[in-house]
Amino acid sequence: MLDECHRWSKAQSDSVLPAIEEGIIRFIGSTTENPMVAMTPAIVSRCRLFAFRPLTQENMRSILLSALKDTERGLGEMNVQLDEDALQHFVNVSNGDVRMALNALELAALTTPTGRNGIRITLETAEESIQKPVIRCDDSLYYDMLSAFCKSLRGSDSDAALFWFARLIYAGVDPRLIVRRVIAHASEDVGLANPAAMLQAVAAGEALELVGMPEARLSIAQAIIAVCESPKSNSVVCAIDAAMADAQKATGDVPVPLRDTHYAGAERVESGKGYLYPHDFPGHWVEQQYLPDEVRDHVYYVPSDQGGEARIKTHKSR
Repeated sequence: MLDECHRWSKAQSDSVLPAIEEGIIRFIGSTTENPMVAMTPAIVSRCRLFAFRPLTQENMRSILLSALKDTERGLGEMNVQLDEDALQHFVNVSNGDVRMALNALELAALTTPTGRNGIRITLETAEESIQKPVIRCDDSLYYDMLSAFCKSLRGSDSDAALFWFARLIYAGVDPRLIVRRVIAHASEDVGLANPAAMLQAVAAGEALELVGMPEARLSIAQAIIAVCESPKSNSVVCAIDAAMADAQKATGDVPVPLRDTHYAGAERVESGKGYLYPHDFPGHWVEQQYLPDEVRDHVYYVPSDQGGEARIKTHKSR
């Protein structure tokens, strides 16, 4: 039996793999991490996985009440009276962790003076014994919560995004990691439909560096709401992805009119010849080929009808 088996390195896992395959050893491991992420795939593929879920509130209530009556392993000999609201507080805050709940119950019983009718644990006593829920945040849960946060931003649900932001912060996640995602989504999912969203996101990052937490949570929350409530467009990410895909294959020369002329003798090789200076034309625009011949007809940026992009679409269509 190997406890916390996710701590095994790849070399350690590989060393026992042949013995597991031949049936020489029976591997039984336990872990609080997601084995599909934290363990060597070769080991996981040869094991049967059993997932243990947090206890329900009814399970927790039953265990705590049993502990009050158990005279051998519990508090049965201490004559403890547990108020209903105190019991519910233990259940709520322990978040399915029975060890935490039992430890808090024991602490409350040992620190409460014995009265005429025994030891009475009130809600006030319970709150002193277990004040804040401990939220586990292993790698798997961290990435799941971060994924939920990002999808809430994209899905324009500011309530959900704020909740996942708050939960990530409560779990001890570096707020800079969260702000980076807000900045990324300000371009990826909003873009030119509302350019101010990017300004809000970057400003939140600057506020975090200048004033720090917890004050910066307000600026970050403001940026989160701005991204969520903005009209959405993924035209920016589509445009750059398409351009980069072409750039990896492109081998053509820069068109002559666009070539550099800031060196002596440029005119002798006709560098820049034929360039049309846009500001010399009505509307400060003139039709001119800027792409190389091999991709001259490719269109990368296609503005949507959302927010400010509707105006860009009209301008770009000329």
